[in-house]
Amino acid sequence: MKKTQWMPRGVGYGLALVLLVSVVAAGASGCTVWRMRQAVVLASQSEPFEQQGGAPFAAAGRLLVVGDSTAVGTGASSPLSSVAGLIGRDHPGLSVTNRARDGARLADIAEQLTGAERFDVVLVLGGGNDVIRLTRHDGLRDGLRRTLAAAGHMAPVVIYMPSGNVGNAPFFFSPVSWLMTRRSLDLHAIARTETAQSGAIYVNVFAERQADPFAQNPQRFHAADGLHPSDAGYVLWYEALNRQAKLGERLKSLASGV
Repeated sequence: MKKTQWMPRGVGYGLALVLLVSVVAAGASGCTVWRMRQAVVLASQSEPFEQQGGAPFAAAGRLLVVGDSTAVGTGASSPLSSVAGLIGRDHPGLSVTNRARDGARLADIAEQLTGAERFDVVLVLGGGNDVIRLTRHDGLRDGLRRTLAAAGHMAPVVIYMPSGNVGNAPFFFSPVSWLMTRRSLDLHAIARTETAQSGAIYVNVFAERQADPFAQNPQRFHAADGLHPSDAGYVLWYEALNRQAKLGERLKSLASGV
């Protein structure tokens, strides 16, 4: 019999939570414990990339990055290898402000979007913690809606890139991985709806296991904890930003004053 790749829709989140806790508890030894420790170490070592921009380069606009550990760049070998760092590398005159925090849910990300400052682009990376911590759909939708609304008040261009298929991360084993894939699909469905309604740009890095580079080559694209992207993984996300949201073209137009 062919195995399903995600938890059926009929499974309630109460039961899902019991499954998650029981499986994690049963597997909390060996590799699982080691990966948990690695995740803690990587988070403690992570530092969000920022750059002032301007001189000696021509003024090239202002970018605000908000989100969770993937916006911080946890798992990358240095801040320069994170998504924000890769953007700064290719656009040295760009001012990059990064308010992202490890562990942030979408509701927390909305709180990062405060103040009277204005930017040309707001980049939001997050949602994975809501997937893993089983945030209810209404809470997830409300958190994203508030995040996109706040971002829209701070910049004319808002880009939202949710985490990919969390169920494909080596950190999780079945049946928890099926649940994580199901919830990742739900996150992306909500993301498509909310970005369309708010006018934000949605970037899709979700893929089923057979088509996901993170699943096909986990040692290359995942960090040591088997959860966060590696340097190569962040490059894939950066390429998706440029391909789907035309981020590079947008930032170059700011630098040229077009």
